[in-house]
Amino acid sequence: MNRLLIKAVAALAIGACVAYVGPIAAADGDAAPKEAASDTAKPADAAAGGADLTTPMPPRERVASSPKGTLKNPYTDNEQAIAEGKKIYFSKSCNGCHGGTGGGGMCPPLSNVIWVYGDDDDTLFRLVTLGSDDLMKEGYDRKGTENVVGPMPAFGDLIKTDQDLWKIIAWIRTTFNGPADRRHW
Repeated sequence: MNRLLIKAVAALAIGACVAYVGPIAAADGDAAPKEAASDTAKPADAAAGGADLTTPMPPRERVASSPKGTLKNPYTDNEQAIAEGKKIYFSKSCNGCHGGTGGGGMCPPLSNVIWVYGDDDDTLFRLVTLGSDDLMKEGYDRKGTENVVGPMPAFGDLIKTDQDLWKIIAWIRTTFNGPADRRHW
């Protein structure tokens, strides 16, 4: 195996393991304190699955409770959420496959006009949550092609809340290098 591929797979595996372990208990034996609710959260409307995003839920639960085509990112163009999303992107080792600026690597770039399954918020949220194999089982088809298209693993159990995933997606949108008429979010 080439060294770049080995490093990328190791970074993804380490990121997945770190994300899966969760918070470490405090020294006094009590559970680690819960994170404060983000002040960037705002209530969702019917376009975001009809749920109140001030009450976080795991991404898989959000997908299961939202009809196809109804998920909409509440954090688009929210600078604070975008900054948080960039941190989460790197903490989950997304950069191991998609590059540090979303320009690609062993998996498709996130910055160009080609989106393998579609570029709308709903599809992207479901793709990251379910992974490409399960997304196709849900009736989604490839719409575009790239030179490098590794399968997207499911991150729905590794990303803590739907809010965190929306923040990642908000950051990903800032890496877009295509024409303004292709911005569909």
